[in-house]
Amino acid sequence: MKLAVFDFDSTLMDGETLDIIAKETDYYEKIKEITEKGMKGELDFFESLTYRVNLLEGMKLKKVNEICASLPIMNGAKETIEELKKKDYKCVCFSGGFKNATSIFVQKLKLDGEFSNIFHTNNNILTGKVGGEMMFADSKGNMLLALQKLLNISSDDTLVVGDGANDLSMFKYAKNRVAFCSKEILKKEANIIIDEKDLRLILDKL
Repeated sequence: MKLAVFDFDSTLMDGETLDIIAKETDYYEKIKEITEKGMKGELDFFESLTYRVNLLEGMKLKKVNEICASLPIMNGAKETIEELKKKDYKCVCFSGGFKNATSIFVQKLKLDGEFSNIFHTNNNILTGKVGGEMMFADSKGNMLLALQKLLNISSDDTLVVGDGANDLSMFKYAKNRVAFCSKEILKKEANIIIDEKDLRLILDKL
């Protein structure tokens, strides 16, 4: 058995969840700016995440879920997951985003699991607070180590795919490190670089 871990935003999903949700608010440009800086590693991930979510306070959960249900799947994602499964990979999503979206993609892509964050709500209204499994810059690396130990899978049998600075922490624990249409900070640590929006190109590199 092998392990493939995919980032969600701009990797399995074609876009940034928070940016797309923010289009329903007056803070779209601000949230988009912070997302970009965070993915480049210019801002602390925890601080950038909590700041952006705070700007969504008062938004209806129903609207958030509607948006998440219609997020676009990245080109080649379905086919890539299918092929990896044929090669005995367990395919998992690690996301600094939200279960409102990742849980849907588990079903759409037939993933083996997902780890992400949760919007705090009160009476089905976003409070502007967030919690979960992927809150910090090192969360993905720590979760990857835990999964490898649990499944008895080595770094040699691990593939990781991401695009931003918060994916760096899992790169050190995988033999195959894919920077997918990524920021320069991630390309420096990758040994597979894909600059075209087609996840199937990864299969040619394995």
